[in-house]
Amino acid sequence: MTSFSRHLRQTSAGHLSVAVDTDAAPERVFAVLTDWPRHGEWMMLTRARVASGDGHSVGSRLAAFTGIGPVGFLDTMEITSWHPPHEVAVRHTGRLVRGTGLFRVLPRAGGGSTIVWEEDLELPLGPAVRLGWPVIRPLSATFLRRSLRRLAELTP
Repeated sequence: MTSFSRHLRQTSAGHLSVAVDTDAAPERVFAVLTDWPRHGEWMMLTRARVASGDGHSVGSRLAAFTGIGPVGFLDTMEITSWHPPHEVAVRHTGRLVRGTGLFRVLPRAGGGSTIVWEEDLELPLGPAVRLGWPVIRPLSATFLRRSLRRLAELTP
């Protein structure tokens, strides 16, 4: 476990962690996962692009829009860790979404992978959101898990 992973587990109340298994090898999963323009194929209601850098190294910046049509929000990120084919971490730098995110692709005994998505978010909008987190968290986890299932379907 990296120090980043340990940090995620020990921080804010805005922590989410979901995992999905797939029969695909870690190299295949990581390739699709980090093909940022393809995020729209698997990440629900989200389109992503490389904003600066090559998108495959520490310091590269990403921009993801989540929403329907023009209604939604922009999530800007910087890649803070890059260890193909097993880990990519980002720092969310936007106005609404702030905190850290981590994707891990773990090999499974006998083949295939487990895809883990962790977020440690600074909850926006003050006490109202923090009080609502017990309701928002399971909905958010469902959203992330469904997205990972779609990713797994793209990487047979």
